[in-house]
Amino acid sequence: MLIHINPENPQKRLINRAVDIFNQGGIIAYPTDTYYGIGCDIMNKKAIEKIYRLKQRDKREPFSFVCSDLKNISQYAKVTNYAYKTMKRLLPGPYTFILEGSKMVPKIMLTKRKTAGIRVPDNKICIRLVEGLGHPIISTSASQSDGEIINDPSLIHEYFAPHLDLVIDGGPVPAEPSSIVSLIGDMPQIIREGRGDISPFE
Repeated sequence: MLIHINPENPQKRLINRAVDIFNQGGIIAYPTDTYYGIGCDIMNKKAIEKIYRLKQRDKREPFSFVCSDLKNISQYAKVTNYAYKTMKRLLPGPYTFILEGSKMVPKIMLTKRKTAGIRVPDNKICIRLVEGLGHPIISTSASQSDGEIINDPSLIHEYFAPHLDLVIDGGPVPAEPSSIVSLIGDMPQIIREGRGDISPFE
């Protein structure tokens, strides 16, 4: 199923429909401020396992996830004063911050070191989905088996058809990856340079 949602003023009725699908263990493609993402409720282990199979990904490489705001991040990660100030300045935005996960995060979503990649994209549809669900959602790019990323909702719908319960067309997105920055131990480390400005960490 492919539905159009207004990126500037997401229709509550359509957001609720998507949230219902998440609640039933469904998998959805949705827009972010980087690529279109594929996700599910991080509290639904079966749905997470489906995404691992879909992406042919090793379970030792956890997916990052989307929170709705800083307060939401502090429920799912250990946030120091430094991390809080840093994220407050840069979020919402095209960053993935590596933080130590809290007890709220399912084990399947954490690395061996108990860390997690957390995003707050500057995209209203994405944020409304997380707010409506009340939990974070997985964030992984809609990529083909050869690694090429698909960034057109109708092509995502076509390529992943049997595996996705819903594709949200929220208009064009930048098609650049997020910048990944580790804030573990208050020692910022740039893991990947992407769309987010990394000059504050250099």
